[in-house]
Amino acid sequence: MYAIVSTGGKQYKVEPGKYFKAEKVNANVGDTVELDCLLVCDDNGKITTGTPVVSGVKAKAEVLEQGKEDKIVVFKYKAKKNERKRQGHRQPYTKLKVVSIG
Repeated sequence: MYAIVSTGGKQYKVEPGKYFKAEKVNANVGDTVELDCLLVCDDNGKITTGTPVVSGVKAKAEVLEQGKEDKIVVFKYKAKKNERKRQGHRQPYTKLKVVSIG
């Protein structure tokens, strides 16, 4: 059994018992979050697609960790103009464990 879930503007393929990192979700560590924006749900070969979401089906996930990704460096410049800008960015994320789908 698996489902395609949309959260934070991105889509993830999730299965019960699996972990995934999503965009930051406003929840504390140990809380249970309901992901109700399921696009596709596969129940042992029976595939259900939504228009745009599958109604009546939700995925429950447990929040394991709140953190930040590794730093990336953003460097902008204009050639021959002596304009340079160096900037770093660390994207926040939430690590989720899927408990159930249904």
